[in-house]
Amino acid sequence: MNATDSAGLQDLRVEIDGRALVDGVSLRLVPGKITALIGASGSGKTTTGLALLHEYPPGAVVTGEVNVPDTLIGYVPQHPATVLNPARPVAALLQDIARTRVRHLPRRARRSAIRQRVLRALDQAQLPDGESLLHRYPHQLSGGQQQRVVLAQALLTGATTLIADEPTTGQDALTKQQITGQLAALARQGLAILLLSHDLDVVHALADDVHVMRAGRIVESGPPERLRHAPRHPWTRELLAAADSAEPSEGVPAHRDAATTDALMTDDAATTGAGTRRSGPESPHAPQDPVLQVGALTARHGRSTVLHTTDLLLPPGCTAVVGRSGSGKTTLARCLAGLHRTYDGEVLLDGAALPRSLRDRTREQLAAVQYVFQDARSAFDEHRPVLDQVSRSAIRLRNVPAPEALADAERTLGTLGLTTDLVRRKPAELSGGELQRAALARALLARPRVLLCDEITSGLDTVARRNLRTLLADLLRTHPDLSLVLITHDRDTAALAARTAVLDNGRLVEQGPTDQLLADPRHPLTASLLRPAPGRAATPSAASPDVGAAHGT
Repeated sequence: MNATDSAGLQDLRVEIDGRALVDGVSLRLVPGKITALIGASGSGKTTTGLALLHEYPPGAVVTGEVNVPDTLIGYVPQHPATVLNPARPVAALLQDIARTRVRHLPRRARRSAIRQRVLRALDQAQLPDGESLLHRYPHQLSGGQQQRVVLAQALLTGATTLIADEPTTGQDALTKQQITGQLAALARQGLAILLLSHDLDVVHALADDVHVMRAGRIVESGPPERLRHAPRHPWTRELLAAADSAEPSEGVPAHRDAATTDALMTDDAATTGAGTRRSGPESPHAPQDPVLQVGALTARHGRSTVLHTTDLLLPPGCTAVVGRSGSGKTTLARCLAGLHRTYDGEVLLDGAALPRSLRDRTREQLAAVQYVFQDARSAFDEHRPVLDQVSRSAIRLRNVPAPEALADAERTLGTLGLTTDLVRRKPAELSGGELQRAALARALLARPRVLLCDEITSGLDTVARRNLRTLLADLLRTHPDLSLVLITHDRDTAALAARTAVLDNGRLVEQGPTDQLLADPRHPLTASLLRPAPGRAATPSAASPDVGAAHGT
């Protein structure tokens, strides 16, 4: 097969123990075109994409044809931390790849050529300040920055085919549009691109052809315009309806009454963490003491200051923290959770100072502040069943007997749409979106006072995302003393919050009631981040490129 041939699959079937992950999938990647796969979490999108790399789950039985060109294939995974060596700085990770591309040059010219290629790849991956990140390690980058570093690695290889698994996940609205434009530019240069995505706005803006997956099968295919305006399969219609509405759909267990929501975080313990639960909701206009108080917080990564004198009050209810990728949101959350120790200032829980390090916090303090990570896969032990790991929160932090903890975990996971059969498997057998819901269940089993959620809707399809937002809203109604902190780039998720804080370049530039910030933002970044997505009855901002025009849609 020569370099001009296209990659493709014909009647691909991947099964484990008789259970089909992918069944009868056929598609072709054409140079200069973008082919998109959409569908629910766990529908087989990632398994399909990895098949083009001849990568399959352990023990998989594979039938069908996999045809790939005799050139490199670039891969940008949904969870970038899994492919970045944590022991090496970004510069070394990129230079190793660039070095293979300059061997034809005289030895004395190679160093400068490597540097130029690395900086160009970072710029193409929408990291214009990439030079300042070269000496950082992967754990010192935000999830969005990690994703763009992996995209830069793929671009450095000179690949002619690119598999992009959720490339806009964890990106703010501005960066998302820039990456969308860059993918369109790569297609115009002749790359064949397979886009695996839950972001239907990005798919509509970019894709030439769209395949809809459901339970391992392609149930509908066609150009994005036709699928958007005249979908034929019920699942396609449901995905599109969920993208346009925040209300749960019929047939999906999203809407829950108070009794059902209590299965997520019951009040069987009168006290939790460092505070006592209140008996019921207060007047929405009554002043409420903050659950968590952040004072004069200045955080560092090595010699670089990434958060500057941040003061923040987190009362009961929901607070959204928004900002561009790399603005310091995750660092702020990690300081609150005791995972980032190099900061000045104080963090108070119910008026009492929290130790900076997780290791110095009591069991009650650990239970009181729980963190749901953006990269859920790296937060699970790959060798143990998911159910066992989720139940450990109740065992370790609340001294619940193991049988009761397992039953509680199974019930909570089921409420989040994860079946018993699914959660008894190891993490590798679950999709990214399924693991994200499992991580949320694990945090809820600690019965926290403060729940820090870092992009927990980013790996979910539109139906699951909408249902999770409904669940969080119900959780807030039934647990009025909970302080829920949503770190998010999703405008609809941010709209759940009563208050919103906006970070820019490590500084808190605006905060206030969410309705007020949505209707009348004072800072230009707030308007850019919280405006509706393209095509949702909003006027496009002149500050950002038109993603539809980027690929001629």
